[in-house]
Amino acid sequence: MDLTKPVAEAELRASDADRDRIAEILREALAEGRLDAEEHAERIDVVYRAKTMGELEPVVRDLPAASGRSRTHSATASGAYAYGPAAPMPDQNLVAIFSASVRKGRWQVPARINAVAVFGTVQIDLTEAVFPQQQVRINVTSIFGSVDIRVPENVTLRSSGSGVLGAFEVETHEAGDDDAPQVLVNGYAVLGSVEAKPKRGAWIRDLRDRLREERLDRRDRVREQREERLGEVLDRHARLIEDRHERHERRRLDRHERRDRFRRGTDG
Repeated sequence: MDLTKPVAEAELRASDADRDRIAEILREALAEGRLDAEEHAERIDVVYRAKTMGELEPVVRDLPAASGRSRTHSATASGAYAYGPAAPMPDQNLVAIFSASVRKGRWQVPARINAVAVFGTVQIDLTEAVFPQQQVRINVTSIFGSVDIRVPENVTLRSSGSGVLGAFEVETHEAGDDDAPQVLVNGYAVLGSVEAKPKRGAWIRDLRDRLREERLDRRDRVREQREERLGEVLDRHARLIEDRHERHERRRLDRHERRDRFRRGTDG
């Protein structure tokens, strides 16, 4: 190898940060429905096997985030939260009229959420959500209904709503980190209720740590699958050796038996 020759960008060795950056793009593509679960798994496997930048870039070449956000992510990755100049997300509308509407689990929170409960119940759980932007506004209308909002313990929670013959209860909270997500709940409750508060013990995690954990889990699963396949191969090999030994033993016994019959025939 000629160490004096300049190395092309595609031949540069990929770092863990580079792999995490590509994995973040794939994760968002999965959340947005651009990739299905099988495609995501196949590409993630390629990402964590890649040795060079040239092997990484084709994995996200057909994804829109590859041209913009992937390059800016490295600048924001040094912070605790992965905010970036992503494309605007549409508002999330949760409407419950004589019914119930629930949004929870792992999901990307848009900048605006509109919740309407009329003789119904709306539940908004942000404790496992991903915040692409720092500020989130939740507009609430509760008429003879209820809206329940839960946020991670380490985000800022504020309120500008009111109750009219109803309860508008928001447990305001200021996060210790100025860069933490900020959730503003406003609106009104008429003969209904609105409650928003942090869920104790639920913390928004650093996205880099989350990706690193997913990467380690993925590696562990791949390692287990390889060990399982290796065990199957070794078992098959052992069975083949055993079968070969049994055939050789049967042939040896057959030869001895034919030889004994031949000797008995000549002696007679």
